[in-house]
Amino acid sequence: MTEMGQALDAFESDSQVGAIVITGSEKAFAAGADIKEMQNRTFQECYGGNFLAHWNRVSTVKKPVIAAVNGFALGGGCELAMMCDIIYAGEKAQFGQPEILLGTIPGAGGTQRLTRAVGKSLAMEMVLTGDRISAQEAKASGLVSKVYPTAQLVEEAIKCGEKIAGNSKLVSSMAKEAVNAAYELSLAEGNRLEKRLFHSTFATADRKEGMTAFVEKRKAIFEDK
Repeated sequence: MTEMGQALDAFESDSQVGAIVITGSEKAFAAGADIKEMQNRTFQECYGGNFLAHWNRVSTVKKPVIAAVNGFALGGGCELAMMCDIIYAGEKAQFGQPEILLGTIPGAGGTQRLTRAVGKSLAMEMVLTGDRISAQEAKASGLVSKVYPTAQLVEEAIKCGEKIAGNSKLVSSMAKEAVNAAYELSLAEGNRLEKRLFHSTFATADRKEGMTAFVEKRKAIFEDK
């Protein structure tokens, strides 16, 4: 995760990057935390060192992040996927939070993001039993947006990233902020934030270009400002 954090920092500061795709192998999206490394940790070490806090870096990136999940996304792997903005799954992908089988609970957002994504009943079942769900079940429950054949998954995720990157990077970040706020704010507070961000787009050259291009029936040329 340290290396991923460094890569995300680099992408975040690169003005040419409009969207980020995170993927693993066809066998597994991400392995999660090292169980052997955690085995002998004490409460004092975990609490004092704020163990796993650095995993949240994925969720704080301002640019859109797409998870392309093939194979297993269990424990920390599932949590990592849920930190992303969009999840695409390969048809053989499996999602789960099996920490209960190890005598612990999810520690990087699993109980919180999963519940918001799939609802209390399914999240509770997955967290309390450690059972996995398939890519098809994940799509039906709202955890993932699309399911593709394994070999096509990454290509489709990149296509989505390219489509996003073709829009204004500045306004895309504003849109992402507004959608994410729906998880944190009341409806009234969220609507106020959305309105402020919407009004803010009128201070950008890209909003002017986008509307002008529409009126003139041509493709907009965004400059991210």
